[in-house]
Amino acid sequence: PFLQAAGKKNSSNLLELPEADLREQFVRGDGPGGQATNKTNNCVVLKHIPSGIVVKCHQTRSVEQNRKRAREILQEKVDLFYKGEDSEVFKEKKASEKKKQERKRRARENLERKKHFKEMQQLGKE
Repeated sequence: PFLQAAGKKNSSNLLELPEADLREQFVRGDGPGGQATNKTNNCVVLKHIPSGIVVKCHQTRSVEQNRKRAREILQEKVDLFYKGEDSEVFKEKKASEKKKQERKRRARENLERKKHFKEMQQLGKE
């Protein structure tokens, strides 16, 4: 459940990943893109050997950009795996969820006010 929060934060407080602990593969990506996707091995599969966490990144056509992004995502997932609720990524995710709930609550209150106002207008016309 913690690993779903990864991919949300760029922080220097994350655990370091030594290259010796990583296994990297380049495979063909999938999804839309036709020939550009089907004939090039620009999808990066990165595995953190000690924890067994695997990340697959095929966000761009560039292998270098995919390698960089895969490392960022893997670093966040490994940080979450080892630190759990103490991780900066987890804390930021919780704060983001709290903000979202507050926005929803305000929107609901606003809708109720508008509904009440319309009802009062209807009563005034009659």
